[in-house]
Amino acid sequence: MSSFFSWYFRKRWPELENQIRMADDVQKTTLLSLMNDAKYTEFGKLYDFKSINTYETFRSRVPIRDYESMKPFIERTMKGEQNVIWHSDIRWFAKSSGTTSDKSKFIPVSFEALDKCHYQGGRDVLTLYSNSFQETEIFSGKSLVIGGSHKVNTFSENSFYGDLSAVVISNTPFWVDFLRTPDKSIALMEEWEQKLEMMANATLNEDVTTISGVPTWTLVLIERLFAMTGKRDLHDIWPNLELYIHGGVSFTPYRERFQKLMPSKGIRYLETYNASEGFFGIQGAFNGEEMYLMPGYGIFFEFVKAEHIHNENAHAIPLWEVEKGVNYAVVISTNAGLWRYIIGDTIKFSSLKPYRFSITGRTKLFINAFGEELVIENAERAIAKACELTNAVVSDYTAAPVYMELGQDAGHEWLIEFEKMPENLEEFNKVLDTTLKNVNSDYEAKRHKDIALKAPKIVCLKKGAFLNWMRERGKLGGQHKVPRLSNNRSIVDELLKIEGKEMPLSGQV
Repeated sequence: MSSFFSWYFRKRWPELENQIRMADDVQKTTLLSLMNDAKYTEFGKLYDFKSINTYETFRSRVPIRDYESMKPFIERTMKGEQNVIWHSDIRWFAKSSGTTSDKSKFIPVSFEALDKCHYQGGRDVLTLYSNSFQETEIFSGKSLVIGGSHKVNTFSENSFYGDLSAVVISNTPFWVDFLRTPDKSIALMEEWEQKLEMMANATLNEDVTTISGVPTWTLVLIERLFAMTGKRDLHDIWPNLELYIHGGVSFTPYRERFQKLMPSKGIRYLETYNASEGFFGIQGAFNGEEMYLMPGYGIFFEFVKAEHIHNENAHAIPLWEVEKGVNYAVVISTNAGLWRYIIGDTIKFSSLKPYRFSITGRTKLFINAFGEELVIENAERAIAKACELTNAVVSDYTAAPVYMELGQDAGHEWLIEFEKMPENLEEFNKVLDTTLKNVNSDYEAKRHKDIALKAPKIVCLKKGAFLNWMRERGKLGGQHKVPRLSNNRSIVDELLKIEGKEMPLSGQV
């Protein structure tokens, strides 16, 4: 069985390699195919897709949309109307975690999106890995999938929603059950804390060779397994564990913790970019963090310079016009009926032949209260550097502006939960600040001589603070994650209130 699966996934490699190599042509074909499929939908008739045969016409005729402007079409589909945005029936919707808004977003997931995008992306992860490591034994055991939950939605009895992982698990073919653990009854449980307990018990005696999941919740499960067994090395529980597939958040702050969980022998890490809207990228080399852009999954990509994305009539360009080193906001048209939709992520290309990129942040997840343009990429690098030089380990963090008021200087406040405290908290803060200056010229300019911004203020939160905050918001588990940067203080103030830290404490710098 192991050799069959290994052969099955490796035989896909020549086709996948050709798609990656011929990405421009694949994208041009994808756009025409999408419009042909949707030409008789209400949306297709609205913009007369039948008469569009070039990208330039598509760009000039169809406006770029955010969720709010796409929402009326999506809500009608959720209530049971079909042929509104896509030609085939849409019964499933991926509920976003709402990291940039308190409102949930419901992303349509068609059969084509499941089969040709999400599932194909999952298969190609194994294709890339099997091709890189032909002696792999991952198919001799089980893949532990840490997924979300789902429920019947209230709009229509034939319409369902859940975390993307739950939507994917709910619709997987039967043969996948031979490779996956735990079974669906546990994987799709809604109550997250009970599910973790049952997952730990169900997988404890399995031969787990692969883990897939968001780092935060994966760590929670591992710690529970350690508590149950008294072990402190994950390979003492799963000796054949070989691969960890992760995504959703930057892995940089978590890498050291994972390495300490498996000190006896190494494990390979593979990043994917699989959002509710589609499967976009897979790490293509194991000595670098950039991912290949996946051009053949029924998604047409466009890119807008990140600083222009909120401008009216923002100018978008296709994949074949992008440049290296530019921070782009991603706009997509998909085989689930999203049209020129802003997904909210920003990326930067490091290579054009083939197209390789890294995720740099969110269009709405940043701090720019004082013109400093601080994005996730800056924050992750600074946190990682500060941990490295002060022998610290960060569990979670978030940051927000401190606004200039009477008796209070402008700056940034960082709420950090440490797994391991730094040897010197003041030095940690200094390295954090210095690294931000080194990687962000706007931040450096605002910090010059403390004129516009004072040094960062760090507040150390008690262990479990972020978990408690997410529990209170009903966002435990699945793809839910802590927003790293906010341009307002709502999240920071909520956390401080929960911690009872509205006044300065000794843990502050």
